[in-house]
Amino acid sequence: MNFMTQRASITYATLYLRLLAGLLVFFTLTRSVFAQEKVFRAGASTTNITPSLGAGIVGNFGTPPPALHVHDELHTRTLVLDDGKTMLVFVISDNVGISRQVFDQAKSFITQETKIPAEHIMMSSNHTHSGVSAYGDYEERRPGVEKPLDAYQQFMARRMADGVRIAIHNLEPAKIGWGAGSMPQHVFNRRWKMKEKVMNPFGALDEVQFNPGVGNTNKKEPAGPTDPEISFLSVQTQAGRPLALLANYSLHYVGGVPKNDISADYFAVFADRIQELLKANRQDPPFVAMMTNGTSGDVNNINFRGPAENHPPYAKMKIVANDVANEVLKGYRTVKYQNWVSLKAAQSELKLDVRKPTPEMLARAKKIQARPDSEKGDHPLDKTYADRIIKLQELWPDQISAIMQVFRIGDLGVAAIPFEVFTEIGLEIKAKSPFKPIFSIGLANGYYGYLPTPEQHLLGGYETWLGTNRVEKNASRKIVSEILKLFNEVK
Repeated sequence: MNFMTQRASITYATLYLRLLAGLLVFFTLTRSVFAQEKVFRAGASTTNITPSLGAGIVGNFGTPPPALHVHDELHTRTLVLDDGKTMLVFVISDNVGISRQVFDQAKSFITQETKIPAEHIMMSSNHTHSGVSAYGDYEERRPGVEKPLDAYQQFMARRMADGVRIAIHNLEPAKIGWGAGSMPQHVFNRRWKMKEKVMNPFGALDEVQFNPGVGNTNKKEPAGPTDPEISFLSVQTQAGRPLALLANYSLHYVGGVPKNDISADYFAVFADRIQELLKANRQDPPFVAMMTNGTSGDVNNINFRGPAENHPPYAKMKIVANDVANEVLKGYRTVKYQNWVSLKAAQSELKLDVRKPTPEMLARAKKIQARPDSEKGDHPLDKTYADRIIKLQELWPDQISAIMQVFRIGDLGVAAIPFEVFTEIGLEIKAKSPFKPIFSIGLANGYYGYLPTPEQHLLGGYETWLGTNRVEKNASRKIVSEILKLFNEVK
């Protein structure tokens, strides 16, 4: 090899090494920038939504009794997740059921003030039966009719939006994980098949009775299943400090609240207890726990097989909340956290037909409505339901549009449905979902009554009565199909 050839070889080798070094620097910088982009953040907050004393407490039949005492404050609890490109928001409020109009107003505030799109905001009520209505009067709450929000509805919408802004302010680098436990001893199907059929408010006979009583000898067997799973989503700071925990359990509510007390029920007791168990008190920013209501439209915590229980006020909800919190703690200790997961959301407007009374039902209802209060009817609630179906006929549209929504959080799927959803519907979604695990949140993004399956409609019972259920009998089929479609979109 002559001198010139040797010199050229050295030059080429030097250029090659320099090129490799440049590429190495380029890829290192690119990787560093990409890593910086993939920072997962989370923030949480609570805002107080306790109503004024004197307002009517809703959740039971009859005239709402006035609120005379606040046993525990009501709150909206918010969790914001951010993968660097997408934000997802959970807003859970202590209320029996919130109209879509209120949620839409809150979302409008949030989008205007934070630029987060409405389809990335999942709002729900937890279904405490000891709060003030955020649903409005019957005439004002019908879908498709824009009425001014009442004072408490305006207050709630503003506080929900404020909670999101506070949670965004609290965003910090975080890690996320999820898990599940099982608590079968506190969930019982409250719909029972009866040996002999029972009268309903419309003068017909039902095969099923809800809440039949422990000592009722006519009851035969539960009409549906329960879902004992407690799902939860846990968020910690990068250093491992608990930041927030969102749980989901298919238990309607617990109760045992004096009629004039305001209370958030076991949902708030759980949040307080899990904070205590995680030793997350007195943090800055505060740790936030929340319990969402799952698919519990036909489930409560009363064991109708007996024996009868007798608890002082608030005692049973403490038992339930403590057991559920301890079960979550067991799963919490085994959670595998991820420093980053991708987030995605999808939602749709599902058209559903509104059920209307037959001419015969309507004629009977008007006759009952005209009956003097001193005269008893065939059923203690016949006047209540006569009034409901007349208003359903005269005031409700023939069709409603309801929001169906899903979130994807890494491999976890979350569905949101604006009804009191029967448990078997939630179990079907779990079985057919492309995500494992998943859970469903009921009473979300609006409220349209109970959601039985077509098979449960055939059996009758309170949850299927016209006025308790307001949409077509095949609605659950359409809703399951739509939720699964949305899950596939975000997969």
